[in-house]
Amino acid sequence: MTEDEIRRAKGVIVAADKNVEMARFAGKPVLQRPVSDGIRKSEELISKAVKGDAPIYQAEGGAASPAADEKKSVGSTLYKNLMNGISHMLPFVVGGGILLAISFLIEQVGGEDHPIFQLLQTIGGGDGAFHFLIPILAGFIAMSIADRPALMPGMVGGLMAVNANAGFLGGLAAGFLAGYVVIGLRRVFKHLPKAIDGLKAILLYPVFGLLITGSLMFYILSPIFSWINTGLIDVLNNLGTGNMVLLGIILGGMMSIDMGGPFNKAAYTFAIGVFTSSGNENGLMMAAVMAGGMVPPLAIALATTFFKNKFTEEERKSGITNYVLGLSFITEGAIPFAAADPLRVLTSCIVGSAVAGGLTQLWAINLPAPHGGIFVAALASNALMFLLAVVIGAVLSGFILGLWKKPLKV
Repeated sequence: MTEDEIRRAKGVIVAADKNVEMARFAGKPVLQRPVSDGIRKSEELISKAVKGDAPIYQAEGGAASPAADEKKSVGSTLYKNLMNGISHMLPFVVGGGILLAISFLIEQVGGEDHPIFQLLQTIGGGDGAFHFLIPILAGFIAMSIADRPALMPGMVGGLMAVNANAGFLGGLAAGFLAGYVVIGLRRVFKHLPKAIDGLKAILLYPVFGLLITGSLMFYILSPIFSWINTGLIDVLNNLGTGNMVLLGIILGGMMSIDMGGPFNKAAYTFAIGVFTSSGNENGLMMAAVMAGGMVPPLAIALATTFFKNKFTEEERKSGITNYVLGLSFITEGAIPFAAADPLRVLTSCIVGSAVAGGLTQLWAINLPAPHGGIFVAALASNALMFLLAVVIGAVLSGFILGLWKKPLKV
């Protein structure tokens, strides 16, 4: 948005589950709500914004202080902070993951000594993009909590978690720790003379934030989460087929519960954690979440294609797009349909996604790529069975939805 557009606006609606740069809206009536309200209560929000029925946003030193239009629960606050970390981490996952996937294809042809394989492994793997996953996650969680002064302590804490083999759980702990350490330092230093206010951001917060966060990570949190991470990997490596299938069902189903929300992101982050902790080799969980995530948009596409009398013309056109989104592992393509008919769409998709995720574990499909959908399916230990699991899940969901949904009234 341009400055002129913001200046002319009667009000501002920020429907987001992560931090948004807010200083530009200073002096405007601002409504801050979750994404779900933006989808389900759009008319109400627009009406309030046009009437100026919202608190005037006051920026604090250019930082994004929350508008006081409603108090947020502890759960929604934690989720918002977590999503800020995950959303900044995802480009590293996608970029590094796709390059890793291509490197595995080259390895199958030219072997480990092929220079292109080594190049892509270096850029995308543990010495490149994937090396930053946990530090970026931790840093931006911390920044969401306490703004820029917490970014550096959070990233260093995340790097310490990586070096201690504390995994994603250690990174999460580092991010929240650094954020609340800086919040604490603000309270401690708020009574200092105003003459040294300028030193707080450039000296006091970085030095004391890093010292406290680093010390607590080194002596307490990193050892604890390293033990937890190692134990988790050992448990996963020793699960029997029945337990693996059950885990696949749970992870696959979670991908459809909220299609990009906390359950979806929890399942995906868990799979990424297992993948990176195994040295980018254990892609069993990635197969489950990718199959589960591909099912909803494909199911929508199939339902709109074969049950045309139950969808509007606009929905049928959107359904065609979902073929591409589903094949690309972009679950969010199904969100508009889920918002319009949550009971039928979500229930149908959860069933199909759970079946697809369970089948990948029944057939022990290992997929060493964290993103890409059909474009990385060839890397799976059994590509045809992986695609079959996706097809079975999508057809099942599409069939349930098509039969369950009521025909349009003529």
